[in-house]
Amino acid sequence: MADPGKLTIVPTPIGNLGDISLRAIDALSAADAVLCEDTRVTGKLLAALEVKRPLIRLDEHTIRERSGQIIERLQAGESFAYCSDAGMPGVSDPGMHLVSQARQQGVPVDVLPGASAATTAYVASGFSAQRFLFAGFLPRKEGEQAALLESLRSLDAALIFYESPHRTADSLKAIAQAFPTRQVALCRELTKVHEEVVVAKASELAELIATREQEGSLKGEIALVIDAPSAEEEAQAQALKRGGAQTRARELAAAGTRPKEAARILSQECGIPRNEAYELALAARDGLREGSCA
Repeated sequence: MADPGKLTIVPTPIGNLGDISLRAIDALSAADAVLCEDTRVTGKLLAALEVKRPLIRLDEHTIRERSGQIIERLQAGESFAYCSDAGMPGVSDPGMHLVSQARQQGVPVDVLPGASAATTAYVASGFSAQRFLFAGFLPRKEGEQAALLESLRSLDAALIFYESPHRTADSLKAIAQAFPTRQVALCRELTKVHEEVVVAKASELAELIATREQEGSLKGEIALVIDAPSAEEEAQAQALKRGGAQTRARELAAAGTRPKEAARILSQECGIPRNEAYELALAARDGLREGSCA
């Protein structure tokens, strides 16, 4: 049986052709064929690099049905390079499925480092958060958008989303509703001639981009970076959480729940430490007794 070939994940420039690496050019040149999202896009790249290799379309609509055939050819000894239209394959694109299948079947996978809009936007934002979460594209439905943003509210990290120009205004509106005081960076056409980075409070940026979208001046690839919660926002969140816990503690006391059991419920439902929950339960019980004696 022939030794398996190799799948090489090749990052491509997100805009500026000068960002292609020497290793990427070597991998493209050495591959038996280049797998890609769009043969037209990757074809132009190969032509600019003067690399002549066969192209095989492997986009989100075909990758699941064709990946089995690709894996078989890799196991038979062929070697392929995989490119997304721009940036690092497998980051919010169909390449992740191919890598997963190759790993499961024992096919060697070589991932080359390279350009990524997510990390470029993170740095370009100028935010000082020491960690970030890349969350791909926001859901299309308003309810799902709101639920996702709410689930990320307390995360001590910058949040990064990709977005298309025609949906950016709506997405920023949802972000402004979820995080009205947060700073947000809109990073557009990174590394390209018309690169633009706009940083403003979420509500202000939402208004600005809504106007630009109506004028038709918002075009190109977009990444949105939401700053991490400020100390003021975290303090407000803690105050709201404690207020809700106090209300719940009074409800439990009125229902005759013992402080120890009330503390367990409060800690679980309100996400507060058990000792703090116990103090609230005792205070609610004592308050109820004082009210009864008055």
